[in-house]
Amino acid sequence: MATLNDLIQEMELQAEVFFSGGLCGLQAFTESETAGHLHLLRSGAMTLYTDQGHKLRMETPTVLFIPGGARHRLQVDDSQEAELVCATVSFPIKHKTLLTDVLPKFVCVETSDNDAIYNTAQWLFQEAFQDDQGKQVVINRLCDVFMVYLLRHVVDQGTVNIALLTACSHSSLAPLMVQLQENLEQDWTVNSMAEAVAMSRSKFAALFKETVGQAPMDYLTDLRMTKAQGLLKMQRPVSLVANTVGYEDASSLTRVFKKRFGLTPKQWLNKHFRKP
Repeated sequence: MATLNDLIQEMELQAEVFFSGGLCGLQAFTESETAGHLHLLRSGAMTLYTDQGHKLRMETPTVLFIPGGARHRLQVDDSQEAELVCATVSFPIKHKTLLTDVLPKFVCVETSDNDAIYNTAQWLFQEAFQDDQGKQVVINRLCDVFMVYLLRHVVDQGTVNIALLTACSHSSLAPLMVQLQENLEQDWTVNSMAEAVAMSRSKFAALFKETVGQAPMDYLTDLRMTKAQGLLKMQRPVSLVANTVGYEDASSLTRVFKKRFGLTPKQWLNKHFRKP
């Protein structure tokens, strides 16, 4: 199976600091199509607001990374000041588009949670304000290190599956991974997946297993079951869920669901999400 090393080696990261100092009141950050946003809260307290409705309070030294560069706001309490350093982290558009589909909308790591991430961010910012020769090379290398620690953190925390990350960054598999996620209702087979990436069936199956760590149809089933669970939690009818994730009827979905989880969809929902 592909590793985090394989993923990072394919990336070409560049960091650029655009703000350093005291922040008061409300500061809005516009959306970036080519870079993620990186904020280092050195002291003070602030609250993050996103257009998706997220609200996150930070009161200790914290590293905040927004991979997709989404529009957001940072609010510092009136009459107070937060010391902050902000940067953009750019990487190739093919990686940005795909990685932001599987990474969290934002990653927030307190110093006490991961010293490696915080220290690397500190070094990155310190280098950015020096005029030594080779400055940009050092910044880019530190950015590589930062992303390794960050991705390692979200993988270790169970937030992101490394297999999905590596597959989404693979030049041959990436388009298929997007198609699978967006078209679960399609009647996928190993042959149709292989055709989608212009490979022979055997070559595709071997590459997929090596990269993802699962056979193509096993991965597809997991993807469908995860989507089905999400729809069930939204109180969608089992028959509708079945059609949405690629099964002919409720019975077909129930058979696969029970084999995977040991419960029918309704039993699973009653056990985990409905009060007695």
